[in-house]
Amino acid sequence: MALKLVSRKLGSKFLPMLSSTSPLHSHATSFGFKHVREEEKSQLVGNVFSSVASNYDLMNDLMSGGLHRLWKDRLVSMLNPFPGMKHLDVAGGTGDVAFRILDGISSIKRRANQDPINDHLQEETQIHVCDINPNMLNVGRKRAIERGLGEDKSLIWVEGDAEALSFEDNTMDGYTIAFGIRNVTHIEKVLAEAYRVLKHGGRFLCLELSHVEVPVFKEL
Repeated sequence: MALKLVSRKLGSKFLPMLSSTSPLHSHATSFGFKHVREEEKSQLVGNVFSSVASNYDLMNDLMSGGLHRLWKDRLVSMLNPFPGMKHLDVAGGTGDVAFRILDGISSIKRRANQDPINDHLQEETQIHVCDINPNMLNVGRKRAIERGLGEDKSLIWVEGDAEALSFEDNTMDGYTIAFGIRNVTHIEKVLAEAYRVLKHGGRFLCLELSHVEVPVFKEL
């Protein structure tokens, strides 16, 4: 999962997303190939995501050569979702991961041949999609409607900050963050919040791009 491909056409918008993380306790943090003050990063990242929200899937296709779809499938497979779970997907505004989780739960129900017990658990399933950017959430809600999930009570859209979650302690069976942790200002705060909201034995899964070491791909 270390492929990083950036298109020339869209690079000016998307390169800020591909930065490595600066020291956690510095007063400056990385944004693209430059350093900015911590208080500036959230606004800069927000501006970028607002401008690319409608083309976010295309951005991921270009950056990963389309592999992000397989990676997200693998992420959800490792999560092992189950009917009745309470899950938090952070920085997941477009719903890509959340839809996969719901598909996985629906698949379990089908294999159970519509057992009434599983029907009851399905009603209790809660997949919270948390994103700090309202434009990304709007894209996700629109996609949910297109998938026939607009009225699905299992899918809950929340505008929120990964560094200061609004959820109570020990409430989530799972926590995922895909291609989002690089965009936060304080990774240690995000991890602390993830630990706080997860139940004992809950699962934390992070999907992220990293540096490419293969010479040809590295230059690209």
